[in-house]
Amino acid sequence: MFYVFAALTLGCGVLVVANPFSRNPVTSAMFLVLTIISMAGLFVLLHAFFLAAVQVLVYAGAVMVLFLFVIMMLDLKEEERRKVKKLGLGAGLAAIGAIVAIFMKSLLATNPGKGLPAPTVEGATMPLGKMLFTNYLLPFEIVSILLLVAMVGVILLSKKDLK
Repeated sequence: MFYVFAALTLGCGVLVVANPFSRNPVTSAMFLVLTIISMAGLFVLLHAFFLAAVQVLVYAGAVMVLFLFVIMMLDLKEEERRKVKKLGLGAGLAAIGAIVAIFMKSLLATNPGKGLPAPTVEGATMPLGKMLFTNYLLPFEIVSILLLVAMVGVILLSKKDLK
């Protein structure tokens, strides 16, 4: 089952970005929902039932509904969408490369998880919360910034060119 859920997660994740079926952003959002649900399946296999439920309720439920409302409220026709500019694409790829390089350098400089106590109760939420907001605060905040950037990206991709 791990390989099935892992393949679904990777496959749907690729289809979010490179969607050959349609250029409609709602289709990509639906593939993102499938990615989130298959990740919840991976959490269930790890016996992290609370994380699986939170993954589905918060991300697939609330965040995706928010993304879909933003996409549908803008309601732009296909020909009105902005064209991709080569300079902007190159600058974006350079920025992504710089962020990945900084992230990898800081990840290799530290040992995440070193010296942590062994988990005592499987699925307990109190130790999970303490560990999440003490030892893993930086990755937690990175995920929140990533969601903010995704929201801004949805707005910019759906916006008309101002001439």
